[in-house]
Amino acid sequence: MNLLKVSGSPHVHTDNSVTKIMYGVIYAMIPALLVSIYFFGLDAVRVILMSVVMCLMVEFLIQKYILKSEVAITDGSAIITGILLAFNVPSNLPWWIILIGAIVAIGVGKMSFGGLGKNIFNPALVGRVFLLISFPVQMTSWPMPKPLGGTALTDAVTGPTPLGVMKEGLAAGRTVQDIMPEIPDYIQQMMTGFQGGSLGEVSAFALILGAIYMLYRKIITWHIPGAYLGSVILFSGILWLVDPTMYVDPLFHLITGGMMLGVFYMATDMVSSPMSPKGQLIFGAGAGILTILIRVFGAYPEGVSFAILIMNAFVPIIDRGFKPKRFGEIIKS
Repeated sequence: MNLLKVSGSPHVHTDNSVTKIMYGVIYAMIPALLVSIYFFGLDAVRVILMSVVMCLMVEFLIQKYILKSEVAITDGSAIITGILLAFNVPSNLPWWIILIGAIVAIGVGKMSFGGLGKNIFNPALVGRVFLLISFPVQMTSWPMPKPLGGTALTDAVTGPTPLGVMKEGLAAGRTVQDIMPEIPDYIQQMMTGFQGGSLGEVSAFALILGAIYMLYRKIITWHIPGAYLGSVILFSGILWLVDPTMYVDPLFHLITGGMMLGVFYMATDMVSSPMSPKGQLIFGAGAGILTILIRVFGAYPEGVSFAILIMNAFVPIIDRGFKPKRFGEIIKS
């Protein structure tokens, strides 16, 4: 008698692979990468190249000499971590701080959990938050952009970000209406990129363009970005309606800081985000609320990185509570 043999999952195959998905994300970041080079010049090229090379080097050394496993640096995940780490730092950051960030991002945030697919937290955010806490002065010194030919490190002009200006002004007892004239045309500046900040967060338009590509390619779904942005609009909108003199309007929160970078490129990380659509909605909504809480009531003007990392820690619980029904499972009425 012939017996049927059923192999292990997956049983449905597509032409997608981890490598294809990773490089799809890299392609989506090209618009923001080009904008950062346009506004910050050779400094942007230096930071991005060093970050990517160092992340690849750290992962290679750990896989080959510590874990003694197959070297898989060509899958694109370390490149993504390197680009995202560079996108989260200023263009004048010294090389040795970038190296420390790469070691923490890859060594601690990724490989200490076993490598790709096993890490709990987004590696680039782990590296970024570590650097922010360890080197607050260097990580909050924002060179002002200079189109077509970036400034050298020795004569770069630095300035505050719109979030920083708003935070400092409100802390000094001023109103939103008094502070806004100091942030002229912030909508145009943040959409195009002519504004101080981290390399990858200065142009909301470039980030949205890449996000549209990822949504079209089905690399990401709408659940986390939709819930994240929706909760930001709702929560900040309520505060703004309650007291517009002390709380800024939702549009300001949406296009300033690392909102678009975090929402589309780091919160949607397939490894450190929930698996189910319901879980993704909860994850996104929680991250959005935490972002506004930190921005409005915290000591630091930005909150995206901390909010996503906090929600990363809740992913195992979310997945456990909202895991999809197994095929063939009897559902009790």
